[in-house]
Amino acid sequence: MENLMSKPIGEIVADNYKTAQVFKSHKIDFCCKGNRSVLEVAEKNKLDANLLLKELQSVQQQTHGDQIDFTAWPLDLLADYIEKKHHRYVETQIPILKQYLSKLCRVHGERHPELLEITQHFNTSAGELTKHMKKEELIVFPAIRKMVRAKQTGTALDPIPVGTIKNPIQMMMQEHENEGERFRVIEKLSDNYTPPADACNTYRVTFSLLQEFEEDLHQHIHLENNLLFPKAEILEKELND
Repeated sequence: MENLMSKPIGEIVADNYKTAQVFKSHKIDFCCKGNRSVLEVAEKNKLDANLLLKELQSVQQQTHGDQIDFTAWPLDLLADYIEKKHHRYVETQIPILKQYLSKLCRVHGERHPELLEITQHFNTSAGELTKHMKKEELIVFPAIRKMVRAKQTGTALDPIPVGTIKNPIQMMMQEHENEGERFRVIEKLSDNYTPPADACNTYRVTFSLLQEFEEDLHQHIHLENNLLFPKAEILEKELND
C-alpha cells in the first residue's frame, strides 16, 4: 500500500489503464503530469490519500481480461499503434468538429458567447496537434524504429539527426502539456461538456464529440509520456553503452 502511495500515477495507469477513470473522476491529470505520486496529487487536490488509494486498489482487483497490456508491446509496435489509431482519429475528427463548432457559433453564439472561445481554443489546438503529429511521424517514431532494429540485429546504432532521442521527446512532452492545458480550458468553458438547457441535438453531439476527443487525447498522451518515451530513452542508453 505504501509503495502504491509513492508510485508515479503515470506508471499506475500504464500498469492498468482502467485506473485512469479514478484519476479522471477527481480531475487529476495522469498523462501530462504523470510523474507525480498518489500522495502528491491527493494533497494538491485536497483529497483523502487513503480513500484515493482504496479506489485505485478496487479497480486493480478487477479482472484485466479486456485490457490491452501495452507494457508488453515492443516499441516499434506501440509507435505504429499510436500513429494508426490516435493520429488517424485526430486527423478524422478535426474537420468534423470544426464544422460543428462553426455551425454552433453561427446559430447559438449570440446567446452562448463561450462557444466562440471554445471554438478558438479548439482551432488552435487542431493546428498545433497537426504539426505535433507530423514531427512525431517524421522524426521521433522513425528514430525509435531505428533503435529497435539496431537492438534486434545487434548492429551499432547510427547517429540520429537530432543527436539524442531525448531532445525531440522533451519538445513533444512540452507540446503535450500545452494541449492538455488548452483542453482543460475547453472543459471549463463547456461546464465539463454539459450542454445548456436550450441546446439542440447538434449542440449535444458537438459537446459529446469534444469530450470524446479529449479522452482520446489523454490516452494518446499517456501512451507516449508514460510508456513509449521513457522506454525509448532507456533503449537509446542501452545501445550507446
